[in-house]
Amino acid sequence: MTRELLIAGGGIGGLAAALAARRAGWEARLFEQAAAFSEVGAGIQLGPNVTRILRAWGLLDGPLAQQVWQPPRLRVRDAVGGGELAAMELADFEARYGAPYLTVHRADLHAALLERAQQSGVRLHAGRKVLGASSAEGCVRLRAEGGPEVEGDALAAADGLWSPIRAVVCGDAPPERTGHLAYRGLAHRAGLPAELRGPEVSVWLAPRMHLVAYPVRGGDWLNVVCVVEGEVVGDPRDWNHAAVAAELHAATGAISSAARALLQAVPQWRLWALHDRAPVAGDEALARGRIALLGDAAHPMRPYLAQGAGMAIEDACELEKLLGVADERVLDVPTLLRRYALNRWERVARVQQASRRNGAIFHAAGPLRWGRNLALRARGAALMDQPWLYGGGPA
Repeated sequence: MTRELLIAGGGIGGLAAALAARRAGWEARLFEQAAAFSEVGAGIQLGPNVTRILRAWGLLDGPLAQQVWQPPRLRVRDAVGGGELAAMELADFEARYGAPYLTVHRADLHAALLERAQQSGVRLHAGRKVLGASSAEGCVRLRAEGGPEVEGDALAAADGLWSPIRAVVCGDAPPERTGHLAYRGLAHRAGLPAELRGPEVSVWLAPRMHLVAYPVRGGDWLNVVCVVEGEVVGDPRDWNHAAVAAELHAATGAISSAARALLQAVPQWRLWALHDRAPVAGDEALARGRIALLGDAAHPMRPYLAQGAGMAIEDACELEKLLGVADERVLDVPTLLRRYALNRWERVARVQQASRRNGAIFHAAGPLRWGRNLALRARGAALMDQPWLYGGGPA
């Protein structure tokens, strides 16, 4: 008997979960609230823990191969003085971790996952906002706008930070404001001064802000993200606010001319007010009955370890492994999803904690900033490398 996984959310995590289900031999039906499947935002970094999975799924071949970028190194600079603090080689990650370190535009990765999901037979339902779900005897029921209630064998909720299904699993409070704002934009590399169009991942650190830049779309564009401290007026659920460049420049304070030039090179900015939740405290926060949470619905990440999308893809990979076991050993679905939660919660909690810690380090001021800079100059590559992260993930 073929089993069916229902998926809430058509972003990167939801499409990855749908593809994972098909690879495991399950039917998959995905419900997305938007009228069309698309992705907004800018670039994302993919460590070898993630590219290892994408390669196994065949996604690093074909059109996506022309869109990813392999940066040779990660370079950290003092955004106030402009000098280099540390560098870590990324070109050797293939040899060290068995997969490359890549950068990609979020929309390009989403498009590759969507194409593969369609090819694999995932049933896609756009314009169907998920309203809620419940576990029943022998099935899970999902309610979505524009149609009758749907039944399946299990539900993967990948419907983001503000997931309505999350309350069914762990019933906690809404996300909390972090007090950080992420400005993001793209600049055409060919039009940039030579000193701004380098091939590496560049990270600039200053009191109460940091700036990250790296190539995407096969190297044609430079993705730039600047995180500052502050609040934004408007719907906290909107992660694509229009941004005023003058407000960004005012929020960055006194930074070097090179860092300022990078900000000025971006023709248009969008704004995202960062929210998150406390790190996961146990397996009960990730699954209950026939419902499992994935990605930001389960464990929202602050963007200071570049692992938000990566953890969602790891979740999907773990789900694939366990859904495949269902047919081999005839284990009941709630037990399988409990095992998924047990296998994931400690790792995602560690990434959440490390991301929070990095945010404090990146934005350090006063004596903490001086100590950070000294440590980076002395042991930069060793401090920045994360073997536990890049070498880990689903087996």
